[in-house]
Amino acid sequence: MADLIISKSKTKEAVKECNVSGEFYDALDAKVRELIKTAEKRALANGRKTVRPQDL
Repeated sequence: MADLIISKSKTKEAVKECNVSGEFYDALDAKVRELIKTAEKRALANGRKTVRPQDL
């Protein structure tokens, strides 16, 4: 997989009461990439070149 677009340190900081497994970062990164891809498709389908919160 390419470089992570999520921050490991910020993710670990956000998880308050649990440890974070190494595999979690890759899974989270994949989910974020999926959300971004879907948002981009929706924006383009609506004739926009800007992704907006409602595209999520």
